[in-house]
Amino acid sequence: MAVNITSVKISSDGAWQGNNPLNYAFPLLIVQTTLVLAISRSLGFFLKPFRQPKVIAEIVGGIILGPSALGRNKDFLHWIFPSWSTPILESVASVGLLFFLFLVGLELDLSSIRRSGRRAFSIALAGMSIPFIFGIGLTFILRKAIDGADKVGYSQFIVFMGVSLSITAFPVLARILAELKLLTTQVGETAMAAAAFNDMAAWIMLALAVALAGNNSEGGPKSPLISIWVLLSGVAFVIFMFVIVRPGMTWVARQCSPGYDFLDEAYVCLTLAGVMLCGFMTDLIGIHAIFGAFVFGLMIPGGDFAARLIKRIEDFVMGLLLPLYFASSGLKTNIAKIHGAEAWGLLAMVITTSCAGKILGTFVVAMLFTIPARESLALGVLMNTKGLVELIVLNIGKEKKVLNDEMFAILVLMALFTTFLTTPTVMAIYKPARGIPTRLPRRSQRDLLCTGNPKDEVRIMACVHGPSNVPSLINLIESTRTPNCSLLKLYAVHLVELTDRSSSILTVHRARRNGFPFINRLHRGESEDRVAAAFEAYAQLTGVTVRAMTAISSLCSMHEDIYHVAKEKGVTTIILPFHKQWRSGPADGDSEELEFVGHKWREVNQRVLDSAPCHLALFVDRREALQEEGSTATVAKKICVLFLGGPDDRDALELGWGMADSPGVRVTVTRLVRAVETASRRLKKLPPPVTTCTENDNACSDASPDFEMEKELDKAMLMEFRKKRDGIAQYIEKVTENLVEEVLAIGRSGEFDLILVGRTQLPPITTAELTEDHQVEHPELGPIGDVLASSGRGIVSSMLVVQHYDEGNDDDSITLKKKKKKKKRVEGEGDVGVMTVDSSSV
Repeated sequence: MAVNITSVKISSDGAWQGNNPLNYAFPLLIVQTTLVLAISRSLGFFLKPFRQPKVIAEIVGGIILGPSALGRNKDFLHWIFPSWSTPILESVASVGLLFFLFLVGLELDLSSIRRSGRRAFSIALAGMSIPFIFGIGLTFILRKAIDGADKVGYSQFIVFMGVSLSITAFPVLARILAELKLLTTQVGETAMAAAAFNDMAAWIMLALAVALAGNNSEGGPKSPLISIWVLLSGVAFVIFMFVIVRPGMTWVARQCSPGYDFLDEAYVCLTLAGVMLCGFMTDLIGIHAIFGAFVFGLMIPGGDFAARLIKRIEDFVMGLLLPLYFASSGLKTNIAKIHGAEAWGLLAMVITTSCAGKILGTFVVAMLFTIPARESLALGVLMNTKGLVELIVLNIGKEKKVLNDEMFAILVLMALFTTFLTTPTVMAIYKPARGIPTRLPRRSQRDLLCTGNPKDEVRIMACVHGPSNVPSLINLIESTRTPNCSLLKLYAVHLVELTDRSSSILTVHRARRNGFPFINRLHRGESEDRVAAAFEAYAQLTGVTVRAMTAISSLCSMHEDIYHVAKEKGVTTIILPFHKQWRSGPADGDSEELEFVGHKWREVNQRVLDSAPCHLALFVDRREALQEEGSTATVAKKICVLFLGGPDDRDALELGWGMADSPGVRVTVTRLVRAVETASRRLKKLPPPVTTCTENDNACSDASPDFEMEKELDKAMLMEFRKKRDGIAQYIEKVTENLVEEVLAIGRSGEFDLILVGRTQLPPITTAELTEDHQVEHPELGPIGDVLASSGRGIVSSMLVVQHYDEGNDDDSITLKKKKKKKKRVEGEGDVGVMTVDSSSV
C-alpha cells in the first residue's frame, strides 16, 4: 500500500494510547539502527578469527537484512523496513557517508603521494588501466546477456564498470597490511603508495561517471554539453578549494596548539559546517555530495588538529551512522535476481575478469621493477582489495539507473568475494623475510649496566602506552645510567592498538620504514608524535642513542612484534608499563587511580611475561612525577631492593647493584627473613605449594627447583654485594612474622621513590604465606609485586618487577627437559614396565 511520506508522524503517543511505535518514523529508526548494529557486530565477532576486515561483516550484514535473506519474509519487511521508511533511513545513512568520506580525505596524505616515486605510480597506473580495459570488453558481453542493461548508454556503462573493476579500497588495504604485519615490508610500502594513487584516481573517475550518468537520469537524455559543464564546474570547485579553503584551514590548524587536549568549539563547528557546505556545493554542481566532503578532508593539513578532529567524530560516524549505509545498500541487493546457470556464469566471469586484470597488471609491472615474483603476486592480490568505496560506486550507479538489480547484485558479490579472499591468499603465497637476529652474549643485569668498557653497548626496549608514561620511564632509564656505564641504546616503543578507527589508519598511512614491525614517526627533523618528541628531546639532552618508534598491531598479536624485535635488535632488557597508573592521594596516605588502559593491555603484558626472549621488567608507576607532558622529571633518588630469594630477586639485586653507582641515587637492600617459629607453624598447616608456571613460561626453568641450591646462590650474592658495596649502598636484614604487613609498611612509608622486586621463584612457604594473607589481584606481578600494586592500601612508591631470563630456556632446552622428565617418570613405574626416551637427537 502506498504511503504519503508527508503524512508520516515522527513519534508515537505510546502503546498505552493504542499506537504502534513501528508506524512512526523515529521509533522505527531506533529499531532499525539497533538491529543493524547487532547483526554487523555479531558477524564481525564471528569473522574475526578468519582475520577478515570489518567491512566484510558490514556488507554481509546488510545483505542478510535485505531481500536476499530476512527480507524474503514480507512481514519482516513490512514491519521493520517498510517502503515509507527508506528515504528516512537513506538520509541518515547519507549523513554518515558524507562524514566518512571526509575522514577518508583526512587519511590521505597528499605529500606522501608526491613522494611515492615512479614505481608506485607505474604499479597503480597498470592496476587501474588493465582492469578498466577488461571492463570495457566485459561491458559488451553484459549488455547482451543481462535484460535491461542495453537501455543504458555505452559511455555511462563503460565508465561505471571500469571504475568498479579498477578500484582499490585504501582504508581496507591499510588494515589488512597492518593485520598481516606487512606495513614495513617492500610489498606493504608499495601497496600503500599505489593504493593512495589509485584512491585519488578512483574519485576523479567517479566524478566523471556521475557527470556522464546525469544524462541517464529522470527526464530522458540531455545535451552532452551538460556533462562538460559539470566537469568544468567540478574542476573549478577543486581549484577554489586549493587556492582559498586550504590556506584558511591551515590557519585554523595553527590556532589549535598541540599543548592542549581540547579544540575550540568554534573551530569544530566551522569544520563540520564546511563538510556539509562542500557536500551541498558538489551536489549543486551535479557531482555527488560525497565528492565535496572528500575534497574538504584533503584541504585539512595533517597533524595534531586533524588527529584530534578525527577522534571527535569517528566513533559516532563509524560506529553508528556508517553501518546504516551498509543496511541501506543491502536492502537494494537481491541475490535472487541472479538465477539460472547463465547468470551465475556471468558472476564467475566478472570475478575472474576483475581478479585477472588487477593481479596481472600489477604483477607484470612489479616484475619489470625487479620485484621478486612471489612479492609481485602478493602485491597484485593486495591491490585487488575492494570495500566501501566500491559499494559507494555501485550505489551511485544504481541510483543513477546505470545498473539494474541483477547487475548490482553481481558486482556487490564480486566486491565481497575478492576482498574476502585477499587475506588468506596473501598469507598462503607470501611470508616476509625477517631480519637476522643480532646475537649478543647474555650477561647479568649488573654486567649489562657497568662493564667498565665504554665500547660495550646496552640495548633496552622501553614500551609506553602514551605520553603519560614517558616522564617516569625516562626517570627510570636515567637512574640506571652511571659515569662508568656502557653505551646505552634505547628503543622507545609507543604501543598503538590497530583498530577500525580512522585515527589508527591515519597513523598507519604516515608510517615510514624503520625495521619490522615498527614504524619510524620522525622524519625531516619533525615529530608529530608527542611520545617520540619527548624521547627525541631526552636523546639530545643526554647523548643517549634513542630510536623512537611506534608499534601498530592488534592487541592479540602485539606480543609477537615485541618478541621479534627484541631478538632481531639484540635487546637485553624489555621494560613494559603496567596497565594501571596512580598518583599519590591526600595526606591520609590513600592512593587515587590515575589511568586504567584496559584488561586487554594486561593480557599483552602477561603474554610477554610468559615467554620473554630476554630479561624483562614491569614498571608500576605511582609517582607524583606524572607532571605535565614535556616537563623535566626528577631522577629517582631513593631506591629499595626487596630480597627474599630466587633468580628473579637476584636479578633485582643486580639491577640495584648497578644503580648504586648513579650520582645522587641511594640504594637500600632490604632482606626479609621469616621468623623460624612462624615458618614451622605455617609449614604444618599449609598444603603443598602449587606453581603457576606453564609449560611455555620462560620465567620458570623447572616445576620443582632445587631450593637448597637457590639458597646457596642467594647467600653468595648477598655476601658479594655487602663486600663490594659497603659504604655505597645500605643493607638491612629484617626478621618478620608477617611478610604482607612488612611489605605494605615499606610501600606506605614514602621513604623510597622506587622499589625493585623479583616476580617469581620465591621459596614455597613464603609464596603460600603471601597468598594466604592477601587476596591476589595482579598475579602477573608475582606475590610481593601484587601486594605493592594493590589498591586502597596507601602505597606511594613506584615499583619495578624484574623477571630473570634463563638462557637455557629456548625451545630446544625446554623440549629436552620435558623428555628427561618423561623418561624419569616412566622408569619409576616399575609395575607397568620401563620405557626409554632417547633425548640425544634433540
